Amino acid sequence: MNLTANEKNAAAARQRRYVLLLTVMLALLFIIIVLSFWVGYYPLTPVQVLNAFLSKFGFKGDILPQAVTIFWNIRLPRILSALFIGASLSVAGATYQGMFRNPLVSPDILGVSSGASLGAAFAILNGASNWMIQLSAFAGGVAAVAASYLISRKTAHSQTLSLVLTGTMIMSLCNAGVTMIKYVADPNDVLQQITFWLMGSLTKTTTKSFSWSVLPMIIGLSLIFIFRWQINLLTLDEEEAKSLGINVRKYRLIFIVASTLLSAAAVCLGGLIGWVGLMIPHLARALVGVDYRRLIPASAILGGGYLILVDDISRSLLSMELPLGVVTSIMGVPFFIYLIIKRKERA
Repeated sequence: MNLTANEKNAAAARQRRYVLLLTVMLALLFIIIVLSFWVGYYPLTPVQVLNAFLSKFGFKGDILPQAVTIFWNIRLPRILSALFIGASLSVAGATYQGMFRNPLVSPDILGVSSGASLGAAFAILNGASNWMIQLSAFAGGVAAVAASYLISRKTAHSQTLSLVLTGTMIMSLCNAGVTMIKYVADPNDVLQQITFWLMGSLTKTTTKSFSWSVLPMIIGLSLIFIFRWQINLLTLDEEEAKSLGINVRKYRLIFIVASTLLSAAAVCLGGLIGWVGLMIPHLARALVGVDYRRLIPASAILGGGYLILVDDISRSLLSMELPLGVVTSIMGVPFFIYLIIKRKERA
């Protein structure tokens, strides 16, 4: 298809605008990360952050030992966890919204969050260690999505509809399992641990827990980034996409696997943190448009920065730290109501 000179100029202008916008977002993300070290009971100034970072490489300047410890063992793992969780949930949400052709879809549509909750609750009930709780949560999320996908393959309906229906069924089943575990758990100890985990928090994040979860996140983000332009084709009707020579089933499976890795790893690291995967893709679309070649990188940057800011609010708003999932829900519900009203006005 030959483009006219005006069309080429318009495309070049859109590309320049996108590059400039992405540069600004990256710069703001860097500023948010640096300033987030300042939030907490022991604030770290940008100079202290730089010195603490350089101390790992032999820097011997004027810096307190406790500042180095706080930087490497507390603040840095927590900020990186918020960054990757926010990016993972946002990218997974954007991918599912395109794949299911529904802007109100969230990353837990196939039951990954409910499955991870069941796995974590079962591990906590049996007195497992922190890394076993993470492993059980990750395994539960992957198992829930695998069950949804395999069951949907056996139905007579379209695969998109079947995935949604089976995902809802698996989600309900896992939620019932979590309720049963909470019912039989010791109310003085185990029940409190389960409830706290389900509210979502980065309080117990360590370098070890982050290192374990970041690998599946990197794999999932890489897969979606590499194949992101194919999501544009999945937004078409299934028959239309097939007529263009696209193997719809193969790419749908790739995106389900990648999004499951992202969502399961995010949940097992930070617990249930809702609304990020629903809100951020809409904000990214407003900035860069609906082309997934641009939407996926923008969603990752906005999602990471957003969750870092929310985490800063949760640990500085009151004298006690607020659960991260509670704060995202308080901010997400008004946004969801706005989306519903906006869609009704367009109808």
